[in-house]
Amino acid sequence: MAAVDHDDPVALAASFVRAVKAGDESREHRRALAGLDDRRLARELDGDAPRTAFWLDVYNGFAQYLLDSDPALWRKRRLPPTRPVFTDGLFTVAGHDLSLDDVEHGILRGSQSGVGLGYLPRVRVDGFERRHRVDELDPRLHFALNCGASSCPPVAVYTRDSVDDELDLATASYLETECHHDSTANVVRVPKLFSWYRGDFGGKSGVVRFLRRYGVVPADASPSLAYADYDWSLKLGEFAEFEG
Repeated sequence: MAAVDHDDPVALAASFVRAVKAGDESREHRRALAGLDDRRLARELDGDAPRTAFWLDVYNGFAQYLLDSDPALWRKRRLPPTRPVFTDGLFTVAGHDLSLDDVEHGILRGSQSGVGLGYLPRVRVDGFERRHRVDELDPRLHFALNCGASSCPPVAVYTRDSVDDELDLATASYLETECHHDSTANVVRVPKLFSWYRGDFGGKSGVVRFLRRYGVVPADASPSLAYADYDWSLKLGEFAEFEG
């Protein structure tokens, strides 16, 4: 059983993901996360690196735990007007009931709306979100979050001191698998994430620059973008380990 580190919140969240991965009982991890002090947590996550590592692990750990515990939540995501697995406060961190959307769009995307293609802010922002959100949105987060869909990237553990390198590895791996460049047709087929959150990347031209950065297309290429369909079938237990 994974040990529970009560002293370092980033280590606690990482331990939670490892427990979920191993199929261990995670009640103590969830209790410890719920019992964190709000303002102390904000002080201890003293920059975007530890914030990103902590909240990525929180999101991925709870997404796996909740959907494994109640797969019906996934079926209900298609029932209007709400999508409980994303919008309902189904878990608690530092005394606050949170949803997956709160973590993804409120904290990790810096209070950006989940709709609007990455160009609109969230309408309602509370004090908790303001204290814990990142200062600068890092679009690589889209290749680290796993909501349970088959097209999501695998779950990995993100750590305080290495999160930047870990995000680079996760992004490079996902893009290598999911992107396909047809140099003859001058088209690159990319995950739908690039369309849903194009503003996070700086628009379509920013997407192309991002693809150049990761070697998906040559540095002098300016291809058209084609978006692959997203597979929304439920697929849990997809984990990855960072080498080295």
